[in-house]
Amino acid sequence: MFSWLARIVSACLRPVVRRYARMNKDDDRDLDDDPSSLHDSLLWCRDLEKHSCGEFSFAVVQANEVIEDHSQVETGPDAVFVGVYDGHGGPEASKFINEHLFRHLITIAQENGSISEDIIRGAVSATEDGFLTLVRRSYGIKPLIAAMGSCCLVGVIWKGTLYTANLGDSRAVIGSVTRSNKIVAEQLTREHNASKEEVRRELRSLHPEDSQIVVMKHGTWRIKGIIQRPVLTAEPSVCSRVLQPNDKFLIFASDGLWEHLTNQEAVEIVHKSPRPGIARRLLKAALTEAARKREMRYKDLQKVEKGVRRFFHDDITVVVIFIDHELVGKNVTVPELSIKGFMDSVGPSNFRSFQHMP
Repeated sequence: MFSWLARIVSACLRPVVRRYARMNKDDDRDLDDDPSSLHDSLLWCRDLEKHSCGEFSFAVVQANEVIEDHSQVETGPDAVFVGVYDGHGGPEASKFINEHLFRHLITIAQENGSISEDIIRGAVSATEDGFLTLVRRSYGIKPLIAAMGSCCLVGVIWKGTLYTANLGDSRAVIGSVTRSNKIVAEQLTREHNASKEEVRRELRSLHPEDSQIVVMKHGTWRIKGIIQRPVLTAEPSVCSRVLQPNDKFLIFASDGLWEHLTNQEAVEIVHKSPRPGIARRLLKAALTEAARKREMRYKDLQKVEKGVRRFFHDDITVVVIFIDHELVGKNVTVPELSIKGFMDSVGPSNFRSFQHMP
């Protein structure tokens, strides 16, 4: 039974970097108009950092007693990597992805001298194999590991091309400006969620012997009545696109953000706000909405302890990547240096790591 429960974990990346930047605790003073507002002791952030073709902002809020989200941003001379891993049933699966997938991506990319959709799939497959081996070895002494898994959302920008890979219900959204200077949201990832009819059909076809593989519970479709995330395959949805001048920023976030904000609401907040602290601002917009749904103020929600907070919202990770097109591909313009440039970019010692690892 544990093999199909564990399969959902496979897909993502991790850092092998030695320069490690810890995240800061929340401080409301530069975001909130109300000087009496409390800081949120369960929120961590990096308000604004640089990457090879722009800047990024990173924030995480905890709801579970033990946070199940793990996440990272890896920045190199000519590349940037984002990983958001939303665990369920415990943190082991998301932590394993955070510790292994980026390493596998680096290794496979260096062997091939390039990066592609297939290389990302190869890194996912290698990560899955490693986690399933861990499950088999640990099952006798830690049987609950068989019921742990993780969604996985990955983004890689290299040489002006964006690669995204998704397994689960996290989401990547791009904000682009139209000719009339309006910001428009475009969802880049396909979600694997039992609320979708095509996903339920696939689950039933994969598990014809199990009439309870998906059931309706409290008005929501659940796998085995426990989780929405489907136990399908370790094959992520992968796509690539050349970034265009009107593409301004990317939002990578776990499903906890999207439960409370629409794609368009999120990109409008980013577009209208200063860059510093923007990931934190998105988190707080979602938390304010989560509190409103319970007829509370966010100020009151901040007083709720971890564990109990899970009744109001999920663990949430948000990464906002700003794209400054004058910097895209700046260091890889000479064709004969393209392979070396990539290998220089993806060499572990050349990446700077920003992670949230509790």
